[in-house]
Amino acid sequence: MSQKKQIFPRHFWFGLFLLGFAWSVNWSCTGLRTHLLFFPLWLGYCLVVDGLVFRRKGTSLFTRSWQRYIGLFLVSAPAWWLFELINMRTQNWHYMGRELFTNLEYGLLASLSFSTVIPAVFGTAELVSTFRWIKDSRPFLKVPAEKQQMLWYFIAGWTMLGLLLMWPRYFYPLVWLSVYFIIEPINVWLDNCSLFDRVKSGDWRPVWALWLGCLICGFFWEFWNYWSYPKWTYTTPFVQFVHVFEMPVIGYLGYVPFSMELFALYHLVLFLVKKESLYIEI
Repeated sequence: MSQKKQIFPRHFWFGLFLLGFAWSVNWSCTGLRTHLLFFPLWLGYCLVVDGLVFRRKGTSLFTRSWQRYIGLFLVSAPAWWLFELINMRTQNWHYMGRELFTNLEYGLLASLSFSTVIPAVFGTAELVSTFRWIKDSRPFLKVPAEKQQMLWYFIAGWTMLGLLLMWPRYFYPLVWLSVYFIIEPINVWLDNCSLFDRVKSGDWRPVWALWLGCLICGFFWEFWNYWSYPKWTYTTPFVQFVHVFEMPVIGYLGYVPFSMELFALYHLVLFLVKKESLYIEI
């Protein structure tokens, strides 16, 4: 294999093609189009990011195991449907053009689009983790992670979920915390992979990587969505004053804990299907 192929794997170039093609067509055409272009656009993004990770560290999610990489997509769709279910109560985001599709068409196309969320976030987080200012970051606050203490996190998670379901107008931001506080204690009780494995010793590097990785993805989600159709818009109470694309600027903070929810959900699924969990390297 040539040195160039070692530096940039084939899937990087394929991803670059997909990204460039889907992006240009999506923004140069009018009318219904993004329902067909969202998946190739974000698959391209995922493959490009994965190729950059491989370039920087010699390994990546795709090259470590393409089967496990496909698994990220399979877990991602139902994971995001969970948040869609909660949104039926909170009504924080809406899809313009939804009425143009049958329920079956919408379900299939939406699931395909939702399948890219976890690969994008985890891939970007791993890319971020390759930079020295993350790798060399000093130990931070140690968070106790005793199994008995997890009960309080678990109760807090269900309390937050109850509050946002009963009074969504006031407590809707808790959707981006409640799921993590419910799922992560279960991972700890099962001796499963969790972020507490690292932060209990003061190692917050995976948390920083997830936070920044998801913020980067969030920027591109909103950026590419803005000139798309179908597209999503927001009706979040009390924060509709400054927007970056369709998203109120304060809403970007939701991407920070959302990254941890994805991490917890993914590793719980791995445990349930009895798969080894040491795959995500951040």
